[in-house]
Amino acid sequence: PGRAQEVQAENVTVLEGGTAEITCHLHQYDGSIVVIQNPARQTLFFNGTRALKDERFQLVEFSRRRLRLRLARARLEDEGGYFCQLYADDTHHQIATLTVLVPPENPVVEAVAAAVEGGEVELSCLVPRARPPATLRWFRDRRELQGSSSREQRGKVFLQRNVLRLRVERRDHGAIVTCEATHPALQRGQRRQTQYMLDVQYAPTARIHPSQSVLREGDTLVLTCAVNGNPLPTDIAWSRGNESLPPRAVARGEVLTLPALGPQDNGTYSCQAGNPHGRAADHYVLVVY
Repeated sequence: PGRAQEVQAENVTVLEGGTAEITCHLHQYDGSIVVIQNPARQTLFFNGTRALKDERFQLVEFSRRRLRLRLARARLEDEGGYFCQLYADDTHHQIATLTVLVPPENPVVEAVAAAVEGGEVELSCLVPRARPPATLRWFRDRRELQGSSSREQRGKVFLQRNVLRLRVERRDHGAIVTCEATHPALQRGQRRQTQYMLDVQYAPTARIHPSQSVLREGDTLVLTCAVNGNPLPTDIAWSRGNESLPPRAVARGEVLTLPALGPQDNGTYSCQAGNPHGRAADHYVLVVY
């Protein structure tokens, strides 16, 4: 007597939205009835004839050796065991398990509150859906930074979060921090990355730069108050010791112009600037010879 009829199935993994092929291998097949059922045990195909109205499933091969079923636009609810059933003298069945993976999108990075020099900034990196969970890591200048990871399951997918706390100074303003997601569904070596530029707020600084160093009577002097700070101060105030500015002086923002200098213009000139984190001033002593 010949070998008994048998059926064998292979497990399949597919990305959400992708195409999967479920194969039932037939051995010593003699034309008996073959049925494929979905995980809910609904019959998809009965001997090559469609039994369930779901056009995403197509029977692409039905031969004496195998039966191949193609599933387009795979969804999470398609996951589970597909039954390859052979009705001969005795019934044989094998289960092909379909696993649907959900690769992560680029992570979303946000600062919980404004970062101020000398303080701590809290950055949140979020991947709203992935399956299985993604691995999230933080980097700065290729050096890994330790965050705290958490996840919650939402139906069949996972929401993943990694929170990083960093002490910041003004020199960190403009630095780039990267959150990186790795996942089994991404191709080897592939990562999903989002860069975040640190916005560190700090108190202002002020420096007065004169247009020339040696001054004679009749010259025009231009003083420029170079300010820095985050946020950048917009109001710059000019003053001269305990006296008012000379009548001919013109103050426009960071520039003070003193035309036709004379001894009456002598004195200590100051510029002042402020932002929510502090105030700064610089002084310039004018002596006209």
